[in-house]
Amino acid sequence: MGGDDPRHASADDGAGGERSLAVGGDLTGIASTGDGAMNVQIRADQASFIPPEAFVRMADLPPPPRLTNLPSRVGLFVGRTQVLARLDEALAGPGGAVVQAVHGLGGIGKSTLAAHWAVTRGATRYCPVWWITADSAAGIDAGLAKLATALQPALSNVLPLDALKEQALQWLASHDGWLIVLDNVDNPADVQPLLARAPHGRFLITSRRATGWHRLATPVALDVLDHPEAVELLTGILTHGGERDLTGAGELCTELGGLPLAIEQAGGYMTQAGISPREYLELLAGHPGVMYRDRAEGIDPARTIARVWHMTLDRLADDPLPGRILRILAWYAPDDIPRALIGHLVSGPELISAVGRLAAHSMITVKGDTLAVHRLVGAVARTPDPDDPHRRPEDIAEAREQAATALTRALPDRKEFGLWPVWRMLLPHVDAVIHEAEPQPGSALHLLMKEALLLRITLDAVAGKIEDRQRALSESVRDLGEDNPDTLAARDALAYGYEYVGEWDHSIPLHERNLQARLRLLGPDHPDTVRSRRDLTDARRWPQTYASLPRSTKQLLDIHHKIPGTTDDEQ
Repeated sequence: MGGDDPRHASADDGAGGERSLAVGGDLTGIASTGDGAMNVQIRADQASFIPPEAFVRMADLPPPPRLTNLPSRVGLFVGRTQVLARLDEALAGPGGAVVQAVHGLGGIGKSTLAAHWAVTRGATRYCPVWWITADSAAGIDAGLAKLATALQPALSNVLPLDALKEQALQWLASHDGWLIVLDNVDNPADVQPLLARAPHGRFLITSRRATGWHRLATPVALDVLDHPEAVELLTGILTHGGERDLTGAGELCTELGGLPLAIEQAGGYMTQAGISPREYLELLAGHPGVMYRDRAEGIDPARTIARVWHMTLDRLADDPLPGRILRILAWYAPDDIPRALIGHLVSGPELISAVGRLAAHSMITVKGDTLAVHRLVGAVARTPDPDDPHRRPEDIAEAREQAATALTRALPDRKEFGLWPVWRMLLPHVDAVIHEAEPQPGSALHLLMKEALLLRITLDAVAGKIEDRQRALSESVRDLGEDNPDTLAARDALAYGYEYVGEWDHSIPLHERNLQARLRLLGPDHPDTVRSRRDLTDARRWPQTYASLPRSTKQLLDIHHKIPGTTDDEQ
């Protein structure tokens, strides 16, 4: 900072000797003696001495041994074998910068996984190992500034934050063998400048964002715990420090959907309250809003499932549509929700964008033409809370009516052959929407409940018929032969059964076989032959019947299976 920089003063500025220093006028910055033995930082209200080691070039500065700011312990950790092995292989491999972005639903254990890997693997391989809370660009800058002062403590309280950040970037750019953990990245663009400046090290990123990594990092999706792992985590929490009543532990883990944060929240609550998993389940059923919000003493109130997802929805609040969609989806069964059930809300591009944003923040999962919502996300999203703008009671009630309306419109005529695949697909969602409902007469929910009752009666009437008819045909062929009239009648019955449940690709070959047999045995004009020809014609005409169906019904059928005899364009 010498030369004409008015912020810097030296012995040549009028000092009386080689190591003298004199400063006059309004001056801020760093003043040095002629031989550099003394450096003084001058501010408007104070002056402080800066040791010479503060001016060592970052490129020449080795890291202090075992430099890390990782947590000393990461707590109880179970499972994740495959993801840990993947990180082992990727982050230990050769080459330039390696960037892995672990993403998933809030509360699924991304930070715990990253901390466990960094403590158990990273700390022995890399130096420094530095953890940065990266939920904003400012947070990343602050974390880099702390790294700079850890690398060169003499810079502490000397340089402003921007200068410290630059010092850290220079050090990372000129060294390798380090690991940076960027935790809870909200916007991938926030980390792009850092990744561009540091081409030789290793980055481990955690984020709720499932998208936006294609040019920056290798994404690693993190799912819920397997059931045995979830039970292991819960029992580990409950038995820490002594024996406990574990009755209902498996059922509770199922109810919590294997979500680590929910298991930890429940485990902490049970330990503090001295209750069993069975008792916690009863509280959860009777008081879901309270149980999703409450936590044990000493636990960060932001680290409950209700608060975690509240913060995610806050980030989407610039558009009310994603929250509205989530509240509707929350009333359906968790898996295999047809997109067609929300297709009536808005036009195509707006709907696609809203669904995409929910998926990008890991609140839902998109699987082709169907959607999925983690069962606990759905449970929270449909639990009213007057203090939560995302779960106002009136909005949740309206969402249930909209869910019922969409299902009622999508259900086909129960007497229509070939549409049983739609009924089978929709029935779990019908059951979920009407569960413990007390609707007003004439409401969409009331109409759906009546339709569901009739559907259930019809389902019970046809249950097992296909299997019974398959068995009857096999026995007739064995005992009477292929061409016996009773065998032909049994084959007709099986073909009709397949048609009733929409399995046209199974019914058509049976009709073809019977028609050929009757032509050979009875001739073309026999009434049974005429009937066989008509049956085959009707079965082959199904694609034309399909073409005349309402669009929403066709979409549901397309999800279930490809219609025999149609091209992709016709579908």
